[in-house]
Amino acid sequence: RWFIHFYVVSVLWNGFLLIWLLRAEFLGESLPSWIQHMHHAFGRDSQSEDMGNEHSSALLVLLLLWLHSCRRLAECLWTSVFSNGVIHVVQYCFGLGYYIAVGLTVLCQVPANIRNGKELSVQICWYHIVGIMMYIWASLHQHRCLAILANLRKSKSGKVVSLSHSVPFGDWFESVSCPHYFAELLIYVSMAITLGFQNVTWWCVVIYVLFNQALAAVLCHEFYQKNFSSYPKQRKAFIPHVF
Repeated sequence: RWFIHFYVVSVLWNGFLLIWLLRAEFLGESLPSWIQHMHHAFGRDSQSEDMGNEHSSALLVLLLLWLHSCRRLAECLWTSVFSNGVIHVVQYCFGLGYYIAVGLTVLCQVPANIRNGKELSVQICWYHIVGIMMYIWASLHQHRCLAILANLRKSKSGKVVSLSHSVPFGDWFESVSCPHYFAELLIYVSMAITLGFQNVTWWCVVIYVLFNQALAAVLCHEFYQKNFSSYPKQRKAFIPHVF
């Protein structure tokens, strides 16, 4: 349940970054000096032009990231039913740092001089549409799967009656043990698509999410197999029909 802290930090911090980027885009204001120093450190101020509509892509991805954090926070508060499990202090601190760093990662993809004295021209490209559609699709499935897990611990009236683990069924659970982790990966892939496929920095984030979620999925899959003798044998751990 302390994952709630991660999403509170993400909503506030990435919302703050989103506001600054919106002000820079639509009001022509300069980014804060500390952000400009970051651009200088990463060599972004050496770009005089916006290559590949980067500012529009980064704005959309930062918005998607913030919306994802808002939804996950709402689910933690009003959907999920948490057990009495604990989190290691190192993992907790890393999680807080991650949600701060991931927003900055998006912001560092924006050329330092966004407007450069030109009229605002935000263009929607085909990969923006593909990425947003994939984001919505994966987010809907993730929410459904989290609701299925929560309902295992609730009565028909919605009252929490148990904190024990049960075997989930329905939606993507018919194919994998942890579809909500798979959906998380798809959400980050959708953001990579929204950035135009070629952003190496964000693909590094996707690779991190892949290994992080895959490890968690394998551990959960082994838990199910160990504790439930009749657990469906056709289910994979993480990726349907593959892994």
